[in-house]
Amino acid sequence: MPMSRPAEARAPLFVTMGEPGGIGPEVAVAAYKSLGGVAGNYPLRLVGDAEVFRAYAPLDDEAIVACSRCEGWTPGFADPGNAPAVTAAIAAAVQAALQGLASGIVTGPVQKASLMQAGFEFPGHTEYLQHLTGAKHAVMMLVGGGLRTVPLTIHTAIPDVPSRITKSGIVETARIVLASLARDFSIKHPRLAVAGLNPHAGEEGRLGRAEIETITPAIAELRAQGFAVSGPHPADTLFHAEARARYDAALCMYHDQALIPVKMLAFWEGVNVTLGLPIVRTSPDHGTALAIAGQHKADPRSMIAAIRLAATMADARRH
Repeated sequence: MPMSRPAEARAPLFVTMGEPGGIGPEVAVAAYKSLGGVAGNYPLRLVGDAEVFRAYAPLDDEAIVACSRCEGWTPGFADPGNAPAVTAAIAAAVQAALQGLASGIVTGPVQKASLMQAGFEFPGHTEYLQHLTGAKHAVMMLVGGGLRTVPLTIHTAIPDVPSRITKSGIVETARIVLASLARDFSIKHPRLAVAGLNPHAGEEGRLGRAEIETITPAIAELRAQGFAVSGPHPADTLFHAEARARYDAALCMYHDQALIPVKMLAFWEGVNVTLGLPIVRTSPDHGTALAIAGQHKADPRSMIAAIRLAATMADARRH
């Protein structure tokens, strides 16, 4: 695990602007105002082009950590020319967190297509953060409605999912999730449920053999290492209230298997968390919403939830 300096007492949480033409700056400012510039024990700082943030509300200089200026921005449009400003804000926030000058970072949504058009080399935020921090393996977790889910494969086409599911991948991801449940969520004895890939978790091989050949052996290895891991569970019975009471997080095999239940339970308040990093990182679980950007229609609840969770995680890491 790469090292970072312990955060200074009351070091702020840094909130990046994301795509300036999207709703990221708007919900960041709305969340800042709603929370009074403070989340728990931590002051908030908005990181990015100061003019973009101030387009949504008057803000004192203290509220903003100014980074690279945008070339010019229009709500509702993602200009690839602003990619350097978008990535500079992320890099500045990460560097501050690594140096202990920030207690964690909350990232505004980016427009991946626009960044890639400008030559951005990473599929998304998670991979870029892994690169910036030097982390070996970054893991996405979705949090909301009392549920925590982790997709083993993320932006992978459904036909390609089975070949991406490996025993070592399950074991490594599960270990990161379990460590984070203890470190970041203060759960002393974390329990992890693992979903099957196929209907009815393969029904003893009649509906697929991934559970028999890959998932069950991975679970057995984790149990042998002393972890409380159960499964493979049929995904269609894993997320009702009674089932959720039996675990602290669910490791799912693909994107929608993990995201649909969280979005059903907490569409407006879901949070994306990156595990496996030496810093705290959360983000709202929504995109840039270009269609409503600049119209003061964006709902800040997911950003507020992301900021509050980052504060909770930062507190957990101090103990």
